[in-house]
Amino acid sequence: MSSPLSPAGGCAHDHRSCVEDALGAAHRLCAERGVRLTEIRRRVLELVWRSHAPVGAYELLKELTKERQSAVPPTVYRALEFLVAQGLVHRIESQNAYIGCVHPGESHCSHFLICRVCGTAAELPGRRIDAAIAATAADCGFLVEGDTVEVTGLCARCRAPAADKHHV
Repeated sequence: MSSPLSPAGGCAHDHRSCVEDALGAAHRLCAERGVRLTEIRRRVLELVWRSHAPVGAYELLKELTKERQSAVPPTVYRALEFLVAQGLVHRIESQNAYIGCVHPGESHCSHFLICRVCGTAAELPGRRIDAAIAATAADCGFLVEGDTVEVTGLCARCRAPAADKHHV
C-alpha cells in the first residue's frame, strides 16, 4: 500500500483500494489464525482506515452511534484491543489514537511519520531503526520489549505552501 506521505502518495494514492486491501488482509489473517473478525470489529477497522490520520476511540464511537444506537465505549475499546492484538492497527501513543497497519501479519515495531499540520501519519518500514535501537540498547545492557517511534514534522503536501511563502 502506498503511503500518503511517500513520494508515491498524494494525488496518485488510491485510498479506496487501500481500504479494500486492508479489509481483505484482515479477513485472511483472522481466518488463518482462527479468530473472528466480527461485524463490529470489521466496521471499527474500516473507520480507522477511512483516512491516514490517527483516530481516537471516541471519534470512532461517535461514528458508530450514527449507525448503532447501542454502541458504547467498551464496544469500541474491545474492538480496538482485538485489532491491535492481531496487528491490524497500531496505537499512536502521543495522540492516544489508532491507525491502520500497512504490514498486518508481520511481526514489527511501530515507526511513524506524523504531519503536525494535517495530522496524516505514515508507517515506516523500520528494520534499520529496529536494529539501531536493539544495538544501542544491548550496549547499555537493556532488553527492548517493544518500541514505537513517532517522528513529527511536515508532509510534502503541507510543506509545499510553507516553502512557497519563503520564496516570495
